[in-house]
Amino acid sequence: QVQLVESGGGLVQAGGSLTLSCVASGLAFSNYAMGWFRQAPGKEREFVAAVNWSGISTYYTDSVKGRFTASRDNAKNTVYLQMNSLQPEDTAIYYCAATISYRCSRYGCDAAADYGIWGQGTQVTVSS
Repeated sequence: QVQLVESGGGLVQAGGSLTLSCVASGLAFSNYAMGWFRQAPGKEREFVAAVNWSGISTYYTDSVKGRFTASRDNAKNTVYLQMNSLQPEDTAIYYCAATISYRCSRYGCDAAADYGIWGQGTQVTVSS
């Protein structure tokens, strides 16, 4: 059974930090590019970050550049999202997603439709 399980969400004050983890099972993890998305209440799901199969290449939406860092540990089948300098506008449910697409691993993909496997999400709430 293919599964992605996120953890690490919670409540944090503005300016604080959180690290999200996403553990994959049932798939050849190192063959997949991984993405992080988020969805705030009343808004569409949006791209946050992506990391290619090796972890060498990362991609970010402009609003998180310099604050968030995506990384992965293929030996642990885990992808991470380190989030620093959190702001209230970062409040959302955060999802990890996986894609087998070579194009996504090579160039980075920011469209949810490019990812075929999704986790259940973890809530991040940033208070002002």
